[in-house]
Amino acid sequence: MTRETLRLLMIDDEPILYHGVKRVLEAHVVYLEDIDFHVSFEMSWKGSGEEGLACIAEATPDFVFLDYKLPGMSGLDVLNRLRLSNKDLLIVMVTAFASLDTAVKATKLGAFDFLSKPFTPDEIRYVVKKIAHQIILSKRARLAEEEKRQIRFQFLSVLAHELKAPLNAIEGYLDILKDGEEGQKRMMIDRSLLRLDGMRKLIFDLLDLTRIESGQKKREVVRLNAMDIIQRTTETVAPLCQEKGVKITLPEHNVFEIMADAGEFEIICNNLISNAVKYNNDNGNVYVNVVRLGNEIVFSVKDTGIGLTLEESGKLFGEFVRIRNEKTMNVMGSGLGLSTVRKLARLNGGDVQVKSVFGEGSEFIVTLKESVQLGEN
Repeated sequence: MTRETLRLLMIDDEPILYHGVKRVLEAHVVYLEDIDFHVSFEMSWKGSGEEGLACIAEATPDFVFLDYKLPGMSGLDVLNRLRLSNKDLLIVMVTAFASLDTAVKATKLGAFDFLSKPFTPDEIRYVVKKIAHQIILSKRARLAEEEKRQIRFQFLSVLAHELKAPLNAIEGYLDILKDGEEGQKRMMIDRSLLRLDGMRKLIFDLLDLTRIESGQKKREVVRLNAMDIIQRTTETVAPLCQEKGVKITLPEHNVFEIMADAGEFEIICNNLISNAVKYNNDNGNVYVNVVRLGNEIVFSVKDTGIGLTLEESGKLFGEFVRIRNEKTMNVMGSGLGLSTVRKLARLNGGDVQVKSVFGEGSEFIVTLKESVQLGEN
């Protein structure tokens, strides 16, 4: 048998109502039969929407009883603020003005349930039991998902460690064998070495992805010059640019300071800029830009390459997704780079999107919220 105490915040301008609800719940224990779980409740109260939002910002409760009619901000205003803040909590609207219109508005803004004044003790107990069941099941689901991510990361860490030695050995022997070889044998050895590089990149990409998912990647949010990382990335892909005749155009500014984790921003740059070169046409162009819009950093990479169909664009950010056609068949990749970019963008309160025209090129746009980065995870 497991027990847990859930924290309930009541935002209502009637302290008598709060004390009445508190009397009902202070000794009340909900038993969830299907999962053999006992839930009790701890209550706090605020008399206005402004005070309630400040309280939630300081310490997020598990759920909220929110009065529809409040002095100052209305209950719907508070509900909308909470929706925009992406707080993970359930809201029960409490109102003496129950109507279909109110219910529709509140539901659209994310309300979980309603209590119409005046309500009985049994109605309170019914609502909190439904909420407790939802919260406990959600917490269990998140815990199970977190355990899966940790196991995945541990497995891949061990696998990567065990694969390093044989990969290095094979690469060393192939380097020895190719000395003095010409023609078809030399070509076969070079292709084998290229495939080894692909295997090594797949391992590193998997580790990057699972390290982010599992929370094992230590983040250090600092003020850095984004242009240093962008220029370093272009130097890395310079040999491929020379081979294909691709020209990269960078922003005019030499200094562009952002608050970010340097490793995360470098992974984003490496993936997008290298893809723009790999999937470009010979003698094509790549345009890189970084700008600040409000509290967001917008990093974009545009190419004049093969482009994507609408269907291809829709599935591009999934794990192990590679677009396969006659123009991509010789391009090496793990299919993990763009899914990693999306995870990093969302970790920083942003996202990534693609604009593409088949046969003309693609533009990848990453947004990163500096307000999230400044919070320093």
